[in-house]
Amino acid sequence: MNRVFKEKVFSEKAFIAFLTAGDPTPQATVEFVLEMERAGADLIEIGIPFSDPMAEGPVIQEADLRALSGGMTTDKVFSIVEEIRRVSRIPLVFMTYLNPVFYYGYEPFFARCKELDVSGIIIPDAPYEEHFEISDVAEKYDVDVISMLAPTSENRIKMIAEKAQGFIYLVSSMGVTGVRGEITTDLRSIVAAVREVTDTPVAVGFGISTPQQAQDMASLSDGAIVGSAIVKLIAQYGQQAAPYVYEYVKGMKDAVRKA
Repeated sequence: MNRVFKEKVFSEKAFIAFLTAGDPTPQATVEFVLEMERAGADLIEIGIPFSDPMAEGPVIQEADLRALSGGMTTDKVFSIVEEIRRVSRIPLVFMTYLNPVFYYGYEPFFARCKELDVSGIIIPDAPYEEHFEISDVAEKYDVDVISMLAPTSENRIKMIAEKAQGFIYLVSSMGVTGVRGEITTDLRSIVAAVREVTDTPVAVGFGISTPQQAQDMASLSDGAIVGSAIVKLIAQYGQQAAPYVYEYVKGMKDAVRKA
C-alpha cells in the first residue's frame, strides 16, 4: 500500500479537492492545482476526461466535454502532472473510467503514474469483483486502486474494506456527483462498520459544497472530498478562476480542521 496516504494526506483531517484536467486549459489546470495546494488541500484528484462519465452530474460532465473539445488526451494529462511535479510534491490521485486506462494500456499507464509520483486511481465503473485485473498491475508500480463504498453496499462493506488500498472513498448519497442541500445518509454506521475491519482512512465525497457540510463529514470520517463545487467555480470564472478556487479551498480546509 502506498504510504503517502497515511503519512501525508491523513496525518490530520484531510481536505481532498477534485478538478478536471484541461478545463479550461492545461496551463490553467496546473495553476489551479498549485493554488489549491497553497490553500491547504491535502490531496488533489485530477479527473482524466471521458466522453461518458456515468458517475458524474452535469457540472463535471460539462467540464469533461469542454476539456475533450479542447483536445485533452491521457498523454496531455500526464504532461499536466509533469508540469505540476516541476514545482510541487502535493499528493495526486487520478479519477477516471476504465476505458481510458484500458485503451492506454495498463502497464504503460501505471508505469507513467509511478514516474510522476501519482499515488492512486479511482475508477467508478470498475466493479469490486473485477478490479483485481487493474490492481494487480497497479500494485507493481506502487499505485493504489481506491475503493468506493456506496450507501447501499451494507452487505459488501466489510468485504470491500478489508482489501481497500490507500483510502476508502465513501459516497455520501445515491446518485451522481453534484452539490446537495443536505446529506441524510447514515454515514456514521457505515464508517463504524469499516473501522471494524480496517484502519484504512475513510473520506466522504459526493454532494459536499459548504464549509459546514465539510466539517460534518470530516467529523465522522477522516476527511471530506469536494469536486463539483470547485469545477463550478472554474466553469464560472474560466482562466481567471485561481483566486476564487484558492479562497474556496482555504475556507473548506479551515472548516475540516475544526472537525
